[in-house]
Amino acid sequence: MAKPSSDMLSSRTNSKHYLDLFLNDTPMMDVRAPVEFSRGAFPQAVNLPLMNDEERRLVGIRYKQAGQDRAIELGHELVSGDLKAQRIAQWQAFARKHPDGYLYCFRGGLRSRTTQQWLKESGVDYPLIIGGYKAMRRFLIDSLEALTQELDFVVLSGRTGTGKTRLLSKLPNYIDLEALARHRGSSFGQTLSPQPGQIDFENSLAIALLKARYQGQGPVYIEDESRLIGRCALPLSFKNRLSESPLIVLESSLEERVEVVLQDYVIDMLRAFIERDGEQQGYLAFSRYLFASVERIERRLGSERKKHILALMQEALDQHTWSAEEQDYSAHRLWINTLLSEYYDPMYDYQLEKKQERVRIRGDKNKLIKELHL
Repeated sequence: MAKPSSDMLSSRTNSKHYLDLFLNDTPMMDVRAPVEFSRGAFPQAVNLPLMNDEERRLVGIRYKQAGQDRAIELGHELVSGDLKAQRIAQWQAFARKHPDGYLYCFRGGLRSRTTQQWLKESGVDYPLIIGGYKAMRRFLIDSLEALTQELDFVVLSGRTGTGKTRLLSKLPNYIDLEALARHRGSSFGQTLSPQPGQIDFENSLAIALLKARYQGQGPVYIEDESRLIGRCALPLSFKNRLSESPLIVLESSLEERVEVVLQDYVIDMLRAFIERDGEQQGYLAFSRYLFASVERIERRLGSERKKHILALMQEALDQHTWSAEEQDYSAHRLWINTLLSEYYDPMYDYQLEKKQERVRIRGDKNKLIKELHL
């Protein structure tokens, strides 16, 4: 095993300053088993387990049958020799890459202390987080609830294709819920990255709120979203708070919105599929994505309108070539125009009508920026 460099030997104390850890995006080494990590983790954490899922299962059985001491003995038997050396080497590499980081297990107990001790024996003095995942998760749950009531929110609304997300990124102290959920919030909103689990999403939202509170100034700008963003659900108290907050409404012409949708959901998505799957398979995957997006809203579209839009889509797809650099996207404007004017716009207008008393400003991008004194 390689000898650690001297900069890895400096001593730092264990920490329970959860706020500082999250505000500073402190790197974290999560030594829980992979199955635990998959059920909930933090955005700055990397899973480098002390025991894998099967080893943890066997130790758990031994604990129930014979008690803690025998369980610890089995754990040391299962993680020994070359396997132990490999895991220590992974931890050393993390410590070398992240000298400002910390390690943790579920409660900050036996597994994190064992990892810390094995690292120390190898020459690396690396601190742990007191209370572990459970304490940090509790801190984030409490913070989310408190900040939901404490912070002032301004909700950015507008018809589909107005470019709300693009404007949002130009506003001070904003939170991009779609980025946290890795989904653009509509039937067409999937991305090629898998969505986080619900607990991971909530953890990321709580951290974003903490940063808005302690590192930002003024109200927090958030895009108008439904309760569900793909499979990720906004916490009910948070959604209710947003539903009471003032609205600013971004407006633009139908022609402008068609171009935004064309860029986001056709040009950019096709290129992403081709980059992932190659030209032919990427094109086929992109076609399936478009068709599936329409199928998901069939109930509200109606059968005849769905058939019409799918036919327009197929005509547009038939004009494509296999080369990402030589595409003719013009025919896509027909189905986009139809979908916006006959489906999304009436639905949005109906919802906005019920929120009129909350509207503070409405207009195009330049007017909103001017009125907000940005």
